[in-house]
Amino acid sequence: MSRPGRDDSPDRLYTLTQGRSRSGPDNPFDLVTLVVAECDPVPGMQSEHVAILRMTERPTAVVEIAAELKLPVNITQILLSDLLAAGRVSARHPRKAAVYDPDILEQVLVGLRNL
Repeated sequence: MSRPGRDDSPDRLYTLTQGRSRSGPDNPFDLVTLVVAECDPVPGMQSEHVAILRMTERPTAVVEIAAELKLPVNITQILLSDLLAAGRVSARHPRKAAVYDPDILEQVLVGLRNL
């Protein structure tokens, strides 16, 4: 059963990914990976690739791209892998939060309590 507003029939998804069900083993894309277009769409590109390039003129998370395209995340990751291999997008992970020394945090807490 298909969800309203989604065309995720197996035939369409199979066609979009050219039969692949997974991106390569070195897939850099997780849900929060930021994707940025490195070029403009060119004539003859797959419509989903064109949509991704237009969508990622500014850094956009993989999960946002999948939601906008109304495609499953794994299918979106395959499409992004194709664009990455062609040099049309770049991927980067958001900066990770700094890990603080618990002793310093405890000293700060003690200092705040003393105020």
